[in-house]
Amino acid sequence: MQLREPANLVSPRAVRMWTVEAVLGALFLGAAQVGWWLLDHAADRTLHVVLAVAWLVLSTAYAIGMPRWRYRVHRWEATRHAIYTQTGWLNQERRIAPLSRVQTVDLERGPLAQLFGLATVTVTTASAAGPLEIAGLDLEVARGLVDTLTTAAVAEKGDAT
Repeated sequence: MQLREPANLVSPRAVRMWTVEAVLGALFLGAAQVGWWLLDHAADRTLHVVLAVAWLVLSTAYAIGMPRWRYRVHRWEATRHAIYTQTGWLNQERRIAPLSRVQTVDLERGPLAQLFGLATVTVTTASAAGPLEIAGLDLEVARGLVDTLTTAAVAEKGDAT
């Protein structure tokens, strides 16, 4: 029996947020490379040029490809009995956590998520595998999911261990 994918995709705006995050990371690395270029007084700048071209090609490919691929992979689903997530872009992971194992449900919004009207829901369980995270949800969807999971977890019998 093969496990089906979770039913819900994250927000399409997550693609833009992940693209901006990738571009900001690339700019940071580019600034470090420019600083190295300015501090290095070597006569031969071949290494700098090769690294700059490699950085430009890889950063562009990453900023274009990663967010779109990640959007296609990231999915989630909440049922009466469990929360089911699929995450990753190179290493993909599917996790199912029974609501009886849920300890906390958190909503987080960093500066970029706030700018794009998105949020991340983190579900902490009594599992050594760590929390389940659903990034890139519309804020209202995230708030509804937090309410639903909290209500369902409280109604479950057991002590979440």
